[in-house]
Order: sequence, then structure tokens, then C-alpha cells
Amino acid sequence: MSGNPDRPTVGVVGLGIMGLAYARNLREAGFSVIGYDVAESPLAALVEVGGEVAASPRALAEKTDVILIALASVEAVKATCGGETGMIHSVRPGTVICEMGTFPLYAKTYVQDLFAPKGVPVLDCPVSGTGAQATLRDLVVYASGDASVVERIRPVFDGFARNTRYVGAFGAGIKLKFVANLLVTIHNVAAAEALVLAEQAGLDLAMVYDAISDGAGTSRMFEVRGPMMVKDTYLPATMKMEVYMKDISLIMDFAREVRAPTPLMAATVPYYTAALAAGRNAEDTAAVHAVLKDMTQKK
Repeated sequence: MSGNPDRPTVGVVGLGIMGLAYARNLREAGFSVIGYDVAESPLAALVEVGGEVAASPRALAEKTDVILIALASVEAVKATCGGETGMIHSVRPGTVICEMGTFPLYAKTYVQDLFAPKGVPVLDCPVSGTGAQATLRDLVVYASGDASVVERIRPVFDGFARNTRYVGAFGAGIKLKFVANLLVTIHNVAAAEALVLAEQAGLDLAMVYDAISDGAGTSRMFEVRGPMMVKDTYLPATMKMEVYMKDISLIMDFAREVRAPTPLMAATVPYYTAALAAGRNAEDTAAVHAVLKDMTQKK
């Protein structure tokens, strides 16, 4: 690594809600950050916090020691890693690549297999937390792969997450993320259902939120998404409904693959689907609350 091994130059490929939060927090922690995105506005936001913009993934890989891939689709991952201007053409041996997304295991393995001949270790490192939590550095990294590599770059994870858990061999991270997202999916609808019940009972929702958050019935999703539900306001999104539907499909596919029953997970899916049907694609997944509220008003 160049310079101080505790402060390597970090590349962030994909400056969406999560990637831009990583970049901002890493800059605040004192890291040099180089970012790439196809959109102009996040690049401008990166420059505002002292980051550098790369003209292509290839240009980014030429100058970075640790690379965080934070993209929204498998196609984008393949293009930025192995495409004509991809990182494979310039990445240096010893660079560490962290695939941070929520994708099928085959997509993670694609990245690992692509870079292995270059002497570039790849880690599977999805995170647990929403966009709002990412902004506050309130994320947990599920790091899987070579344990010694995880330890070597732990200072980078510490720059944008409150905790990093080493969870096992490559691929264990994304499997754990599916488990975590199953709970997120269910708890989000449970929070919405509880608040609709409270409102129908004539209770003050702000009072309910404070009381439940302090008791046995709380959950992280109730605490994180409850305020949006109380206000009946789902913008700006910390996780867009249309994006999260991809995650729901991945969880259900994975559960079928390993033959695990998921009755509660399956019961929540119609409410997310109804939110899309109501045109709430760009709203936060907390908008399942609005779907349940609409059901009460139609009776």
C-alpha cells in the first residue's frame, strides 16, 4: 500500500446512496478517496468533500490500494471490473477489492475469479444498515474471504462502519446478508402494522414511537424507519422500494435453493409489491406503512 498502511488510498466504484456515504465518511476519517460514477451529481458531491474523481474504473484502479465496489446491478459490476475500461486492465498486485453489494453468490465469485490471476485478493463484504445509517457511520460490515486481508484493511472499514465482523470464507458475507435482510423485510412491515394499529386506536404516534422504542417490542427497523412512518413521509429514501425488491427476490431465491421455509417473509412480499403498484418506486421501503394505511381507509 502506498504511504501510511493505516491510511491507504481508497477507491469507491459507484457513488449512490451507500457509496457516497462511504466516500464522505472515509474523507472525514482522513483517507484519500478516488471515486467513479456514471452520474455527475455524486461526483460533484465527492469533490466538495475533498475527494478525487476518476475518468473510468481503469483510471481509478491505477491509483488506489483498496477498492470498494458499491454498484446497483450485476451488469454494472461486470462492466466496471472486466469491461473495456474496467479495473482488470490496470489494477496492481496486492490491491484489495471489496465487493460490497447484495448480489447472488455467482456475481461475487465472478469478481474473485477475474482478479485472482492478477494477485488481487477479493473480499465479499456486504453491509447491514440503511442509507441513513450509512451517513451516520452506523453500519456493520459482514466481511468474508481471507481473514488476514480483512485484518489488514480493517482501518478502511473503521472509516465508514461502526463494526466489522469477520464471518468466514468467501461467500459467507452475502449469505449472512440474506439472513439479515429477511429480518429487515419482516421487521419493516411489522413496524408499519403496529403503527397503523396505534393510529386506528386513536393513539398519538409520536408518543407510541417513543414508548415502543424504549420497550421490549422495539427493533432496529422500528427505530430507523418508524419516524418516517409517524410523519407519513417517505422521501428522501434511505432504501428505494424499487431497489429493495431486488433484494427480496434474492432472499426468496436463496431460501428456495437451500430449502428453508420462509412463511413470514413470503407474507410480507405483497405489501412491497403493492407499494410499487401505487407508484412508490422511488420512496423509502417505510412506505409499506402507507400501503397498510390505505387499506384501512378503503373499509
